Amino acid sequence: RRKLRSDVAAAFPSLSTEQLAELVPNKEELNVIKIYSHKGEAITVYMNHRNPILFEVEKVLYPTVYTLWVYPDLLPAFATWPPVLQKLAGGADLMLPGVVVPPSGLPQVQRGTLCAVTLLGNRAPVAVGVATMSTEEMLAAGMKGKGFAVLHTHLDHLWEYGDKSSPPTLAPLVTDSAATESAGDKEELQGKEPGSSCSPEPEQHVDIRDLSLRDRDTCAELLGKEELHENRAAEPAEDASTEDQQEAEDSRTPQEQMDALFNQCFFHALKCRVKKSDLPLLTSTFLGSHMVSCCPAGKQLDIKKSSYKKFSKFLQCMQHQRILQVKELSKGVESIVDVDWKHPDIKAFAVPEGFSSASAAQDSKSEDREQVYHAPEIIPLYGVSTKMIPLFQESGHRKGSILSSSEVRNIIINYVKSNELVDETNKNFVKVNAILCDCLLDKSEQDEISHLKWDELLSRCLERLQPLHQVTFSGQEPVVRKGNIEPIDISIAQRSSNKKVTIIKNLELYGLDPQCVANTLQQKVQASATISPAPGTKDRVQVQIQGNQIHHLAKMLLEEYQLPRKYIQGLEKAPKLGRKK
Repeated sequence: RRKLRSDVAAAFPSLSTEQLAELVPNKEELNVIKIYSHKGEAITVYMNHRNPILFEVEKVLYPTVYTLWVYPDLLPAFATWPPVLQKLAGGADLMLPGVVVPPSGLPQVQRGTLCAVTLLGNRAPVAVGVATMSTEEMLAAGMKGKGFAVLHTHLDHLWEYGDKSSPPTLAPLVTDSAATESAGDKEELQGKEPGSSCSPEPEQHVDIRDLSLRDRDTCAELLGKEELHENRAAEPAEDASTEDQQEAEDSRTPQEQMDALFNQCFFHALKCRVKKSDLPLLTSTFLGSHMVSCCPAGKQLDIKKSSYKKFSKFLQCMQHQRILQVKELSKGVESIVDVDWKHPDIKAFAVPEGFSSASAAQDSKSEDREQVYHAPEIIPLYGVSTKMIPLFQESGHRKGSILSSSEVRNIIINYVKSNELVDETNKNFVKVNAILCDCLLDKSEQDEISHLKWDELLSRCLERLQPLHQVTFSGQEPVVRKGNIEPIDISIAQRSSNKKVTIIKNLELYGLDPQCVANTLQQKVQASATISPAPGTKDRVQVQIQGNQIHHLAKMLLEEYQLPRKYIQGLEKAPKLGRKK
């Protein structure tokens, strides 16, 4: 521990004695673990308070993002746009076109200097990297080429070793904010629009917030990625005439217009329709119920026509801006768990003409009651297991190949016919050759069975393949999961004073919002309903309602939600209806 403290002091001389003692404490537990990177490099990680604080590669110490959130000025910092974080977390290095040049200029660094990467408007670092060229070389290259070799980021595997917390919101330094304010004053006095280049000239003062909003399109172009476009419809436009707005809208591409429409409906839904009591809220419900209802007449939301292509990617961008928080409460099913209603973008959003906050809130209540639920499409799939490889390799499949039942059937039929295994005397039987024997028969059966019926041959084959299933929710991409899908589980439990309660689990797997189900049931049966964590699961919840309510629940799931009976378990526990005496 003493050696580690001296190594940290040597690597980061800006740390004071008190800060050093906080980072590497004397008496608190400090764990050391060894992990290996994808390249096979051995990495030593130092853990404190269950968070990785430092990591060592080839005897060089580096701070993690958890440490930099406590000491944000430990390393020289370079800012980038929020959508770039997703690329960095995926393993990309930071290219110079993605670096924001502030009015005060870039920090002075040399090639090989350890640096931090921040997101525009927040001083909390989100990545650690090594500069591949000096500041002078960056400027001389016209801010083109690779700028930083990224070693570690927020959202990567090393970050997942900790408590998985999000970066804190740290305001820019006083000097930066002062420059921002003076820039804003100059713009008001001069009545000029700020420049739209990613690298403003040193003499030109540009409001940092304006830069992040208006320059994102240009920088996304430079990065060559589908990045976030700002919602121009949400910006205040008291000083612009209706004709100017119309001309600006017409000058945008269809993709930009769809991005703007998504932003408008997103902020409209958060400001007028979603309440804190609605959380956690399924992302599919948020899109299909709340955002769609905020779409202006004559327009239609289509995520495929936007730059995001997927609604999950759109929400990720909003999460990077700390507007909301999305979590995967069950595998493949995401929910909005938190919204920052005090966020400047939500507060600044003006409800479009034709909508009113009061009527929107009222519409939301009525729409919650009339919300149309679309049952997911569930398709059983099969994965080729190690034992079944010899049977499927002739058709070009290998271990892990995913097939539907009809594809498996066709492959088996083609295999039998190409190897002339159909019994000549009785075509309902198939001769068992060496490969079929090894793949489909148990050891005790191998000496006894020489022929199999077609049906038995196919059923044995499906039983020995790895079970998978594909779930497709309305308006979302299909999701393939391992195993068979768990049914909605309904059970009756007895509580104190001989009272019974109905417990419903696994609603999230079918795209049902447990809170909405609880609210609907509570209104129908006039009984108390609560939501609690489901025992034995990591991120699922269960609905508990007083009394045996299986009759009402069965009617709701089978008739209203149109779920197949085979995906509901426990309906037989409904109370028997008898005549009242």
